[in-house]
Amino acid sequence: MKKSVKIIFPILVGSIIGRNIYQKTNKMQKRAAEAKEHVPYGPYEAVLKRPLEVVFVFLLLLTLSPVWIGVSVLVGIKLGRPILFSQKRPGLKEKIFYLYKFRTMTEQCGKDGKLLPDEKRLTSFGAFIRQLSFDELPELINILKGDMSIVGPRPLMTEYLPYYTEEEHHRHDVRPGLTGLAQINGRSFLTWEKIFHYDLEYVNKITFIGDMKIIIQTFIKVCKRENVADLTKGIKDKDGKVHIWVDGKECILHQPLHIEREKKSV
Repeated sequence: MKKSVKIIFPILVGSIIGRNIYQKTNKMQKRAAEAKEHVPYGPYEAVLKRPLEVVFVFLLLLTLSPVWIGVSVLVGIKLGRPILFSQKRPGLKEKIFYLYKFRTMTEQCGKDGKLLPDEKRLTSFGAFIRQLSFDELPELINILKGDMSIVGPRPLMTEYLPYYTEEEHHRHDVRPGLTGLAQINGRSFLTWEKIFHYDLEYVNKITFIGDMKIIIQTFIKVCKRENVADLTKGIKDKDGKVHIWVDGKECILHQPLHIEREKKSV
């Protein structure tokens, strides 16, 4: 009798939880469809993704706290204060939030009083922590706050919003991510059109297995330092495009979206 209770009870609890998740998913999908908004692909996106991410990121912050402290101290020594860099970025439904990163560049200005280009201000120390992706650690706070997800389209500059096509605006139907489908398929070496293609592909089908694949591939690429561009060694051509050598191959970084699309419209 006791053995049968031990077997039946977890099954009963699991079925009740599963039914509740299924019902909540159906309600969210129906409500979104009626409002002509983004419809969650399934129970994972609708109900499970956010709470799972919060728990995972909280544990990750505890685990990586020595790294966080170490990087904070080094940034303070190498670059001074402030240790963190914050910038406005568009998030879910294009709502603006402040994205946090560790500083990797100086505040050096030219004779006109304006900041020098990024490749001029990026220090060797900054390039190093970028290669390890340690500069992205403060974005874990953005995830806990609800500004971002672990996986999703990367948050881009607010200046880019007017240059999206109608379809590309749908990348903001979900929270932006620390990593995403475009990041594991080329990062800065992709064209903007290809980046947006990957973003929309992800938005249209968010699954647990898909997210796990992206997280694992991101971890592998970070460990191998794949597709990481060192801007301090880049060479800018007459058209303003930066040429970078990665793993012995010459790559051309895309220019800011508004610059590229303004050129195409001329």
